[in-house]
Amino acid sequence: MGMIYEVEQVATFVKDVREALGEVSVLVNNAGGQFWTPAEDLSTKGWDAVVRNNLSGTFYMTREVATASMIPQKRGRIVNIIAQIARGFPGMVHTGAARAGVENMTKTLAVEWARHDVAVNAIAPGVIRSSGTERYPPELLEMGRRSTPAKRIGTCEEVAELCAYLASDAASFVTGETWYIDGGAHLWGDTWVVPDREEPAPPPVVRNLSR
Repeated sequence: MGMIYEVEQVATFVKDVREALGEVSVLVNNAGGQFWTPAEDLSTKGWDAVVRNNLSGTFYMTREVATASMIPQKRGRIVNIIAQIARGFPGMVHTGAARAGVENMTKTLAVEWARHDVAVNAIAPGVIRSSGTERYPPELLEMGRRSTPAKRIGTCEEVAELCAYLASDAASFVTGETWYIDGGAHLWGDTWVVPDREEPAPPPVVRNLSR
């Protein structure tokens, strides 16, 4: 019953937004949450919570906005914020799997809804200085900076500018793509220190810190 209730909440929310502000032409899915854990220690509750939020929540919101507003209006721009998952996501298998699911969903919906002029793209941030990263120790952010070829941390404004482009008419012929905004981090650098067989799993090199 819990999942049904959540879907009904999404429908009510979208209905209230449309009544207050009019039809929806742009949707940016930026909800997310995760925690570090080796896969063998991940609880069923932890897996379900992250996948439910990061994957299922994104789909339910996207489907409701598209069917209620964008498809009938024959125009829409959807931007899904995922994470830097190009080489897997060791240490956070739950969110890696969920974000990969959103990336595939992005491609699928881009094809299905292209005839309605609804474009669907994804953005994969690397280490971004934001309210979400303020809770991390400075040394972890510094590790992320060092593992980024650009040798700096990104900003929320840079991600927002990419969102604005993908939501604009300038990107009207762009759909189904994942845009990495990570200073080249998905191309280079350690993301996980592989321990010897008898050593415990180490914490990951910091990346994907956008929240």
